[in-house]
Amino acid sequence: QLQASGGGLVQAGGSLRLSCAASGRPFSVYRMGWFRQAPGKEREFIAAIKGSYDSTYYADSVKGRFTISRDNAKNTVYLQMNSLKPEDTAVYYCAADPRARVDLKGPENYDYWGQGTLVTVSS
Repeated sequence: QLQASGGGLVQAGGSLRLSCAASGRPFSVYRMGWFRQAPGKEREFIAAIKGSYDSTYYADSVKGRFTISRDNAKNTVYLQMNSLKPEDTAVYYCAADPRARVDLKGPENYDYWGQGTLVTVSS
């Protein structure tokens, strides 16, 4: 299971840190990703981190502002979000891919999903 938390209301320019607590499977070796979905839009890839080497990947829209990290001892993945913009408003989901498929940006390539946490950025 994946449990996302840390969402909330923040002003533009502010910061939030999302957490994704994992349990029940060896998530420490899975590639983990963050996605978001705004109302009326498709689920969008935000960031991913490999299980073994901690290589990270970001969508262009968040590069330089968001940072994905993981603490395998705590079975937790984080998304530090800085310089937030109103267009970052969405429900944020964490996800896990146990097979490290080539396409890390496609939500269809992640087998396990958290329940989502709402981030609202006011202007």
